[in-house]
Amino acid sequence: MPENRKIIQIDEDLCDGCGQCIIACAEGALQIVDNKAKLIADVYCDGLGACLGDCPQGALKIIDRPAEAFDEEAVEELLARQKMEALAQEKISMPLACGCPGSADVSLQPAAENAEAPAGVARSRLGHWPVKLQLLNPQAPYLKGADLVLLADCAACALPDLHQRFLGGKAVAMACPKLDDAEAHVAKLAQVLEGARPRSIKLVIMEVPCCKGLDWIAAQALERAGISIPLETVVIGKDGKVLDAQIPLAALA
Repeated sequence: MPENRKIIQIDEDLCDGCGQCIIACAEGALQIVDNKAKLIADVYCDGLGACLGDCPQGALKIIDRPAEAFDEEAVEELLARQKMEALAQEKISMPLACGCPGSADVSLQPAAENAEAPAGVARSRLGHWPVKLQLLNPQAPYLKGADLVLLADCAACALPDLHQRFLGGKAVAMACPKLDDAEAHVAKLAQVLEGARPRSIKLVIMEVPCCKGLDWIAAQALERAGISIPLETVVIGKDGKVLDAQIPLAALA
């Protein structure tokens, strides 16, 4: 049972969301939510009140109330996570050095599914550009309410009928869970999920062990975005065959 101890209290009527208390809080216990300062969790607040003098509106005070005990280990984990998120966000927001126009959002009009193609030529089913996860604009119209295919880079090479099997009428985001920055992918995918609210996610990964990291990225992004949508995993063999989609990822280790 929580015992009475000193802990921060925030008067939301006085708080104007300036964020000065967040800078002053060495434990990272405060954050701005809906333009108001909030205590993330009781365990992160030591109750010493270092943030009090930094509030220009006098919205903070220390009170005694039942609260979980201050947890230094939890604070260390929180600060480490916040640092990783900040670094990932910095990387996401960093413009390309070349200002590459090839990364501009474009909605494509792939050929109709029943269009007649020249003998031996497959029709493209790609509906937008760019396709790399880190280049996607979370507000792009082609992502809104879409069925999203999160595609491991290698799977695009291994699967001979990728377009016909998986891309028709879908949005696509490509990433490598082994060679890319996984935390940056989590942060960016969470942005896409929050901004676009896709209907579903289909993971298309290879049977190699490193590829299961894409499942972790998707799970973390869904949790961070705070949404629940259908999530399916399809495993591709190195020979290009589609394996049982219900294979547990743990079996690939």
